Amino acid sequence: MVIADLSLSMDNPKSRVNILGVGVSAINLDKALQVIDAWIETRKANYVCVTGVHGIMESHRDEKIRAIHNRAGLVTPDGMPLVWISHLKGLGDVSRVYGPDLTLALCEYSQSRGYRHFFYGGAKGVPELMAKHLMQRFPGLIIAGTFSPPFRNLTKDEDVQIVKMIQEAQPDIVWVGLSTPKQERWIAEHNGQLGTAVLIGVGGAFDIHAGLKKQAPRWMQNIGLEWLFRLKSEPRRLWRRYLINNPLFILLLLGQCLGLKRYSLEIDDDVQQK
Repeated sequence: MVIADLSLSMDNPKSRVNILGVGVSAINLDKALQVIDAWIETRKANYVCVTGVHGIMESHRDEKIRAIHNRAGLVTPDGMPLVWISHLKGLGDVSRVYGPDLTLALCEYSQSRGYRHFFYGGAKGVPELMAKHLMQRFPGLIIAGTFSPPFRNLTKDEDVQIVKMIQEAQPDIVWVGLSTPKQERWIAEHNGQLGTAVLIGVGGAFDIHAGLKKQAPRWMQNIGLEWLFRLKSEPRRLWRRYLINNPLFILLLLGQCLGLKRYSLEIDDDVQQK
């Protein structure tokens, strides 16, 4: 079995805060860039789960999704509740590592490093539009390729061809926008198959950076009300996620804090990543 590192220190990229059995990295945006940069420089294939309350709740319901998170090189706190919990643990330097922000920061940083980016996910035309907008913003950005997979499950032959296509593109970073938990499953299945690429799941960042969806105002993000902005924008799609998931998350977290329920970060070897 694998046992996650429980030491809580911003100087240790393996440091995790146990939130309902998911080890959320004690990290901020600058530290995340440093860790990812080190992986690329040492040619180490690894992956990042950018996770908020939705990802935690999906992991609570499915031990395979939880194992994928706990095997990740980084599980960044995408939502403010995860940041606040880290602060309560005494980790005041932890800050939100939001998918769209991580995308911009890493694209800007990689201009001087020559890193190659591949965008996998989104509806037809979305990864290309995202790449276009990012190249306009960051003229030195290198796009190795883009691909929008079908919404259905891929056949084995299709998957083999996609893996070959990405391998031939030789990216350093593969951005995955398939939504949670589909993107986490894809990342775990393909980690190590795409050369030494770092895989990062950023979900809705594809639509945001393609200019198809608006972000919540920064003040709403900072006080943890981005969910309300998104719910108002897409009520039919998101009502269950926010109006059921969020209260349940609070109840489960209260139970963990009171010691009524204990959650381990241990990962059984027989829990498959698929």
